[in-house]
Amino acid sequence: MDSLWLFTMVSVVLVSLLSLIGILVIWLNPEQLKKLLLPLVSLAVGGLFGDAFLHLIPESFQNSKNYNHTALLILLGLFLFLLLEKSMHYYHHQEHEEVEIHPFGYLSLMASGLHNFIDGLLIGASYLAGIPIGIATTLAVVLHEVPHELGDFSILIHAGFKPTKALWFNFLSAALSIGGAVLALSLSSTPDEVTRIVLPITAGGFIYIAGSDLIPELHKESKRPAILMQLFSMFAGAGLMLLVKLLE
Repeated sequence: MDSLWLFTMVSVVLVSLLSLIGILVIWLNPEQLKKLLLPLVSLAVGGLFGDAFLHLIPESFQNSKNYNHTALLILLGLFLFLLLEKSMHYYHHQEHEEVEIHPFGYLSLMASGLHNFIDGLLIGASYLAGIPIGIATTLAVVLHEVPHELGDFSILIHAGFKPTKALWFNFLSAALSIGGAVLALSLSSTPDEVTRIVLPITAGGFIYIAGSDLIPELHKESKRPAILMQLFSMFAGAGLMLLVKLLE
């Protein structure tokens, strides 16, 4: 049992450290970072849609005991994040902050936190089935998380976070995978019950953020080369999620 906990904790810590991939672009000056921002946001859009429709939703229905219940949870995720954003907009208008962080940045942190918590649950549950299975699942999560974390970092920057602060918050969000793994090992035989609820809600949140918050930001750029770059980046983001799906 000690070796099980050791392997699981090492795996989720490594996965959490992937959130620091944003350090690869943090050294860029503001002008260079601005040029990279919309392509990275486009990559995030493709990654969020790809993750939701190729991973989270199919897995939600595969593990579901009631398809209608799962569909309602996806809708709940959509409406929940709409309500959260409306509340944040109201708070910002009331407080009149001098340096405003756009609410979709906080929404992205919440959705990614849930997603990372689920990754921890999956890794912990897979190690319960055997160490080789746990290692294979961890590798699949690593492949999945690299583009996802880079997309999360770009969303936070676009929302108004300073690069160092975005890196820090992204790491804290990723560290929730440790909590998910601890819960899975503690529950031993019942992590699936938590996953059945959290997976579809997270899918709904990802769809809301990509469709409601990020795509309208991309519409602000109307030059043909920029639009082509956005489309390419979105297809690349979705393609990476498809590649991970095929490799699983």
